[in-house]
Amino acid sequence: MSMPQLDAAQQAKLQLMQEMEIEMMSDLYSRMTQACHKKCIPPKYAESELGKGESVCIDRCVAKYLEVHERIGKKLTAMSAQDEDLKKKMGV
Repeated sequence: MSMPQLDAAQQAKLQLMQEMEIEMMSDLYSRMTQACHKKCIPPKYAESELGKGESVCIDRCVAKYLEVHERIGKKLTAMSAQDEDLKKKMGV
């Protein structure tokens, strides 16, 4: 099964969307790293390795951060679909 050929405008739009997604994921990773580091690791390091409590805290923090990100993404997708449906009904 082959993929349909995209014209130049569609390729450019796809490229832009891919670049935006990479940028958003990089931003998510950066914000998550900063937030979880600030929450779970004390400013003055006592040891070079993470302690058990710090590791558990970081695991939970990352899991929560990603779960919230996924929920927000689903909600925004649903809202976008509703907007599209409304536009179609209004004939815009």
